[in-house]
Formats: sequence, structure tokens, C-alpha cells
Amino acid sequence: MIDSSARFAKGFRMKLTPLFVAIFSFAALVFAPAAHAEETTAFRHFVSFQFKDGTSEAKKTEIVDAFMALKSKIDAISDLEWGGTENIEPLNDGFTHSFLVSFKDKAGLEAYLPHPAHEEFVRLLKPHLERVYVFDYTAKK
Repeated sequence: MIDSSARFAKGFRMKLTPLFVAIFSFAALVFAPAAHAEETTAFRHFVSFQFKDGTSEAKKTEIVDAFMALKSKIDAISDLEWGGTENIEPLNDGFTHSFLVSFKDKAGLEAYLPHPAHEEFVRLLKPHLERVYVFDYTAKK
């Protein structure tokens, strides 16, 4: 129960009317951050590539384009982004391209991995791949 009077500053009291309490309570519900439903169920698939020496820039571009095209081919993907290394510190360990694939939940990743479009992409990638790093996680904020 909300007290009908409140202290706002030393010695200052304000009478809270039922209407004020109702409006304040409604505003708190509407503008409060949503429960962490998306934050605790969204699933991320982080992948970094180190290409073999001699892999041309044209082939790397073809691979990136093919990876990015997966979003339109696999419904389970809710978002997809990529970037090339811009490290100031030399800590990328030879990895030059990273991708973040987002899914509604972990089941999305489980549908994505055996999907024919993903398997086709892996066949394109493998001959040019020196190393891969994969990190999957449930997104939290």
C-alpha cells in the first residue's frame, strides 16, 4: 500500500491523491524496462575466421557475401552482422573476420547448423579456412 503522503525534501510533504497514485503506478508499469524475456532467451553464435595464406581478397569477399546471404535463406536467423578486424592491440591471433548470428533462442542455432544453406556455405569456406573460433551464448544484459 502506498502511503498517502510522501517526503520529497527536508520538511516538505505532499499529499498524494488516489488519482496521482494511479497515474504514477501506470507510468511506472508503462515506462519500466521490460522483463528480461528477450535478454535471457536470445541466443548468439559468434564466429571468427582466420583464412589460409594466399586466400585472395576476392575470395574473402565471396565468403562474406555468402555468409551474409544466410539470413535470407534460414528463417531461424533473427539478425546477422559481421566485421573485419580493426584491432589496435595485436590480440586477434590471426583472426580477421568475425560474424555475430542471432537467434530467438538456442533452438534456432540447432536448426541453423544442419540447414542445407549453412552446409553449402561451409563447403565454400573450408578450403580457405586456416582456423575458426566459435562461441555460443545466451544473451544477457
